[in-house]
Amino acid sequence: MKLKRKAALGVVALLAVGSLAACSGDPAETEESQVDAFPTEWEEEITIDVFDGLANYMGMQEGWFGELVEEKFNMKLNIIAPNVAGGGDTLYNTRVSAGDLGDLIVTDKGEKLDELIEGGLVLDSSKYYPAMDSLERFDKAVDKLNDGKDGVYAFPTSVSGIQPTEPSEGLEPTFGAYLRWDLYSQLDYPEIGTLEDLLPVLKDMQDLQPTAPNGKKVYALSLFKDWDGNMMNNVKQPITYYGYDELGFALAKADGSDYQGILDDDGEYHRVLEFYNEAYRMGLVDPESTTQNYDTLWSKFQNGQVLYSWWPWLGQSAYNTEDNMNAGTGFMLVPIEDQTIFSYGAEAYGGKQVLSIGSKAEDPERIAAFIDWLYSTEGTYTNNSQTQGAAGPEGLTWEMGDDGQPKLTEFGQEVFLTGDATVPEEWGGGSYIDGVSTLNVSAVLPNDIDEATGLQYNYQFWPHYQELTQNELKADWSAHMDDSTSTMEYLKANDELLVAPGASYTAPADDSQTEALRNQVKALVVQYSWQATFAESEADFDKLWSELQETAKGLGYEDVLEVDLDRAKEQNDAREAVAKEFAE
Repeated sequence: MKLKRKAALGVVALLAVGSLAACSGDPAETEESQVDAFPTEWEEEITIDVFDGLANYMGMQEGWFGELVEEKFNMKLNIIAPNVAGGGDTLYNTRVSAGDLGDLIVTDKGEKLDELIEGGLVLDSSKYYPAMDSLERFDKAVDKLNDGKDGVYAFPTSVSGIQPTEPSEGLEPTFGAYLRWDLYSQLDYPEIGTLEDLLPVLKDMQDLQPTAPNGKKVYALSLFKDWDGNMMNNVKQPITYYGYDELGFALAKADGSDYQGILDDDGEYHRVLEFYNEAYRMGLVDPESTTQNYDTLWSKFQNGQVLYSWWPWLGQSAYNTEDNMNAGTGFMLVPIEDQTIFSYGAEAYGGKQVLSIGSKAEDPERIAAFIDWLYSTEGTYTNNSQTQGAAGPEGLTWEMGDDGQPKLTEFGQEVFLTGDATVPEEWGGGSYIDGVSTLNVSAVLPNDIDEATGLQYNYQFWPHYQELTQNELKADWSAHMDDSTSTMEYLKANDELLVAPGASYTAPADDSQTEALRNQVKALVVQYSWQATFAESEADFDKLWSELQETAKGLGYEDVLEVDLDRAKEQNDAREAVAKEFAE
């Protein structure tokens, strides 16, 4: 692999030779600039600006992760987060116009990365790449990402040694029908044949517990608008139970066996919209759905005011506290007999975001060393801790047991079982949660295997953690789910999971005409979808649906859909290709 990596420098070296020829005519000078190993110590303290499109925090990295980075690299991280700054792409455009986006950049691959390369805002890191030993096992992904770019301008995120045909998720899938299992059990675990069969079950559950402990009314369903885009986001979610995901106005099945437009009369979007409207007319939908945001919805889940969640990382994360689960209450997946839940395969070539070094960085070598560390065992455990599922620093949150198995320390148990703990002063002090990495991006997928332990970096897979977290809720769920120890185990065993191979496909940017048409149509789709959800009768629903179809077609819906269907098929070709490549 090293030979390949050095060969990859060939184009850059030749370009450098050409530029030096007039001065020295000596190609050997280019080899002197190549870095084969990083320093083990860094004398001068520096602060770097990290422009991070995923970060939800703005300011200096504090706490134990900041302490660890300072200890290893004598470097402070100043996080610049457009998500926090507000204004959409305003901050990004302002800094790009100034010619300096940041010293370390976390951004989207594809169009955005290409723009930054063309504008000279990211550095060609070819000279540092031979020293990046932790990245060596992901050479293939680095090569793929930088193919055709005449250099090494970016490094992939969420890479993994897991086969792309295997799920990238952990013990829970990304999507699924998660209900309050305690109420479901009180109904004697009724069978649910289809999505539509959920409605009478939800009605009975709501009747069982009409009021939450805080005195507020309980609703089976509560919706929110924050994430609406090409469609009403809440409608898209149950569509995934049948193996589909969205690409623009298209719905594509994970195995490439079917493609739909969201306005098809017999399509899944129409089906779920009907499901919501029927739920509304049954009194199951929270009337505050049209005005609340995600944060408000999260609080309602915490307070026991909602009975159905589209995702484990909403219902379970908000409500399944240790006390609730020990009392037998909480959200668990309820099987729908005809489901084949969509799963994102492990990304062999990395996810949608990339890491790059800014062209104006004063110490690019140190940043390259830091990036490489993020791909190391230590970097994976620490950078991905808590928010991404990895176990954190060895010696603080976990240690190797006498049996050769990783185990959570008492401190780690306090962090991961109760939600937080105060970090010892020698590790930086303060709240553990406040000290986690604010990069909010995984270099290596946390579900990847640590070769030293033979287990995932994600502590939730560890036998020790699973023993610690046995409770009344999980025991009852397992007893009624073929004695499965996890949701993912159940879905795999019952052939109820459809994995889309991780091909790292990125859809091209719309041309100006398509973008203009899309913006008109998607606003209409979202508007009418919400109106149809709250239609007072089936006749009103049908009228709104017909109006939406007719008006959207008049605004260019079919032209945009044609583009999206072509891209969905390109995506499937990429999935088939990567599955074949890694099977060989």
